[in-house]
Amino acid sequence: MGMGTSIVVFAVGAILRFAVSVTTTGFNIHTIGVILMIVGAVGFLLSIAFWSSWGGFGGGAGGGGSRRRVTTSGPGGTVTRTEENANY
Repeated sequence: MGMGTSIVVFAVGAILRFAVSVTTTGFNIHTIGVILMIVGAVGFLLSIAFWSSWGGFGGGAGGGGSRRRVTTSGPGGTVTRTEENANY
């Protein structure tokens, strides 16, 4: 569950808890609202805690990208170059 989904779940729970005044039999709609608010808050906190491990912006927790050394031989000789942030 991402941050946006967590906020929506929390908002739906708050609406069910504070804005709905319906009496039902068999279940309490206010309790469902409180449960949704708790689930939304926990999901939001977990999203913040694990944001860097999911990648997010900037390439993840590693931060430095990746490098590899490529050597090419041809008629002009041998060329060695380093590729930054290569997708391999």
